[in-house]
Amino acid sequence: MNDKKALVTGAAMGIGKATAELLAQKGAQVLIADIEEDALQKTAKEIEDMGGKVITAIADISKEKDVRTMVRKAVDEFGQLDIACNNAGIEGEMALTANYSLDEWDRVQNINLRGQFLCMKEEIAAMLESGGGSIVNVSSILGKVGYQQAPAYTAAKHGLLGLTKTAAIEYAQEGIRINAVCPAFIDTPMLERAGITTDEEVKEQTIGLHPVGRLGHAKEVAEAIVWLASEQASFVEGHALMVDGGYTAK
Repeated sequence: MNDKKALVTGAAMGIGKATAELLAQKGAQVLIADIEEDALQKTAKEIEDMGGKVITAIADISKEKDVRTMVRKAVDEFGQLDIACNNAGIEGEMALTANYSLDEWDRVQNINLRGQFLCMKEEIAAMLESGGGSIVNVSSILGKVGYQQAPAYTAAKHGLLGLTKTAAIEYAQEGIRINAVCPAFIDTPMLERAGITTDEEVKEQTIGLHPVGRLGHAKEVAEAIVWLASEQASFVEGHALMVDGGYTAK
C-alpha cells in the first residue's frame, strides 16, 4: 500500500474508520469522507497523529454533486485514485415488508444502493484515467440471505452485490478489480443505534447466530478490505468475501 492513493466513504466511525486507519498504517494516502463532520475530523486527527497522510471531504453519497466533488478532490490532491472502499450506509428502520414505509424504503435505497452506484461511476472513471485500480464495496451477509424486518436494507445489499459483479466483468480488462465484503454483525455504532449491543438479551441472541460465538470487530473487516484492495488479491475479481464468523455457513 506504500504511496497508494485511497478513498474511504463512511470513514468517521466503524468499519470505514478502521479501514482508513489500516490503509494509512500501510503507507497509503487516504481521503476520508462522511456526513458527520466532527467525527470525521476526529478520525483525521487520529490518522495524522500516527503519521498517516489524510484529507477529508464532507459528502452525502446519495447526492451526485457531492460524490463527484469528493472523487475529484481525491484526484486533484493525490494525482490519481488507486483504491476506493465504498462503506457508507445506514441500517434503516425495522419493520415487516407490508408495514415498511415508502419514505424509509427510498431513504435506504438512496444511500445503500444508489449512493454506492454513484460512487462507483465516479471512481471507475477516475481509475480509467490512470490505468486501473481496486474498488471494494461493503455489502453484508444480508446481501446473501434474508433477515426479518429489514426488507430495504436486505434488498439494497443484495443489489450491491449484483452491481459489484456486473461492474467487475465490465472493467476487468481495463485493470480495475471490483469486489465486495459481506460482514455479519460487527460491534460498531450501527449496532448500538439499532439497539443490538445496548440490550443484553438481544445482544446474546445476536451473538448466538454466529458459530464463532461472538460479534465481529471492525478491524477484522478492515483487514479483509485492505487485502482485497492489495496486489495480493490480484486474481480476485467480482467476489463477495464473507467476513461473518460462520453465519452463512449454516
